[in-house]
Amino acid sequence: MKALARVVLPVLVGMACLASPAQAQFSDGYKFLDAVRKKEGQKVEDALNEPGTTIINTRDVSNGETALHIVTQRRDLTWLQYLAGRGANVNARDGRGQTPLQIATSLGWREGVEYLVGRKAKLDETNNAGETPLISAVHQRDTALMRILLEAGADPDRADNSGRSARDYAKLDGKGSALLQAIDTYAKKGAKAASQATYGPVF
Repeated sequence: MKALARVVLPVLVGMACLASPAQAQFSDGYKFLDAVRKKEGQKVEDALNEPGTTIINTRDVSNGETALHIVTQRRDLTWLQYLAGRGANVNARDGRGQTPLQIATSLGWREGVEYLVGRKAKLDETNNAGETPLISAVHQRDTALMRILLEAGADPDRADNSGRSARDYAKLDGKGSALLQAIDTYAKKGAKAASQATYGPVF
């Protein structure tokens, strides 16, 4: 029995030493996301001020959410601006493939959508169902959100996993529907703005 203990004990100690860094990292990430959920500003600030930290984009192991997903879900523009300003990835995807822009759109949160669009969030990023933010806005019949996305350059013809695009869904409301009119009007403006974009130095 003692001989077995002499063999097993060092192995267990070695395994514990190997696991400790990973456990510590998980613990730090958990504490950071928990602080974001509880709006504990000082704890979040302290975590982000750690030298060399990349904790800003840490993910919840249960659902893949980042801090940006959490604050978007609660429609918190102040925290959204703060985290994005500290380097949070506006195009991070959670376990369902949703980006913060997709979440903001599904909530009908116009301020959040406008801010994320201004931060260069990917307009045509799809979730696991292939749904873009624009398709979500069409499903909600929210022409104001559609206008924001379309004028920024969202593609109305990007299809989801069923093969239907935002334009296709809009057509289901009828030929003269407000949804289809919004696409016809604002998609042209978005395309025009994109074509007029200037690249390279301007003198």
